[in-house]
Formats: sequence, structure tokens, C-alpha cells
Amino acid sequence: MKKVPERTCIACRTSRPKNELIRVVRDPQGEISLDFTGKKNGRGAYLCKDRKCLEKCVRSKGLDRALNCTVDEEVYQKLLKEYDDNGN
Repeated sequence: MKKVPERTCIACRTSRPKNELIRVVRDPQGEISLDFTGKKNGRGAYLCKDRKCLEKCVRSKGLDRALNCTVDEEVYQKLLKEYDDNGN
């Protein structure tokens, strides 16, 4: 039986199988985006597919800590829009 990799949501701290989470990635150029494939190059952090976790992450500035950079408010708003556009 193949072992399923687990990751922890940076907002609610729940450990889940990797395929049940959404990866947020900071690429080498510093661009931050949602990675629905889980294969983009760069530093990643994981969030539950629940919008509440993304909103909690926005309030607590969780991505700043997880991605080791300062994330602008516009980036958080872009992530929320991108999240909604992908039907979650």
C-alpha cells in the first residue's frame, strides 16, 4: 500500500493528505499564487480547501511566516479572487 503524503494547513493546523489541500507558492521571482497542481517551483505552504482557512490566514498574516516574506494586502485579495474563480 502506497503511503499518502500529509501536510499541515497553516491556518487551522490540521494535518490532511496532500491532495486535500491547496498549495500557495512563492516562486523564485517572488510572485505568490495558488498552485492547484502542487508542482510549481518555489517555496510552498498549504491551506485547506475551505475559504475560512484562507480568510483566517489573511487575518493572521500566516503566509508572511510560512513563505518567509512580506505579503501585500493586494496579494491576499488576489488569492481570494483566484480561490473563488476556481470554484472552491
